[in-house]
Amino acid sequence: MILGSAAPVESIGRRDSLAEQVYADLLGKLRHGRVAPDQRLVDVELARGYGLSRMPVRDALLRLVAEGYLIGTTRGFKVPALGSQDVRDIFEIRRLLEPQAAASAAGAMSDEALEALGTALAECRRAHGADDIDTMIVANMAFRAAWLGRVANRRLAETIFRFVDHVQAVRLATLRHRDTRAIVVDGLGRLHAAFQARDPERASACMGRFVDDAQAAFFRAAGVEGPQDGPAQS
Repeated sequence: MILGSAAPVESIGRRDSLAEQVYADLLGKLRHGRVAPDQRLVDVELARGYGLSRMPVRDALLRLVAEGYLIGTTRGFKVPALGSQDVRDIFEIRRLLEPQAAASAAGAMSDEALEALGTALAECRRAHGADDIDTMIVANMAFRAAWLGRVANRRLAETIFRFVDHVQAVRLATLRHRDTRAIVVDGLGRLHAAFQARDPERASACMGRFVDDAQAAFFRAAGVEGPQDGPAQS
């Protein structure tokens, strides 16, 4: 399957700029679940779809491999299949990083960021009530982007983004369950209140609970119990 670019990129002359635009386009598709787990991304086919030479497309694909979004195969690139232990490991990393990041964000929270958080939370609640899963996923991503945007350590924020993205396939599958969505909305509400209070300690505690609840909900919805149960996104 060829993934076409949302906008022409021929006007950008430098290979690194072309690769950056292809990277951003593919990353957006991966984050929104528009690349199926069994779909092969072939550099030549993608280049044809983008109207580009092969090299900037390959550069973008290799960058996504280096960041853990894709793996290379003999027939192109694909989304890695995560086993239950992989998902547990990712959540462990998130549990170590996100409470501290939330505390940093709470201490530097701006009125503009709070407004963005409130808008995203309201949209999450509306989408949950309407069983609009796609909109809820987008709103959840907007909420995350708003608070991570207030984290002073940009490398920390980027690392969190990446590890959250790595369980996106699990999230897309488990958010089909209404009980899981209710847990997510409740957790976002607690986080929003902590950020509104600009209380680092409270934000840290809420984020720790949010990650723990999300992990438990995802495993329940996916029907995965132990670390050797095989791919969590099958």
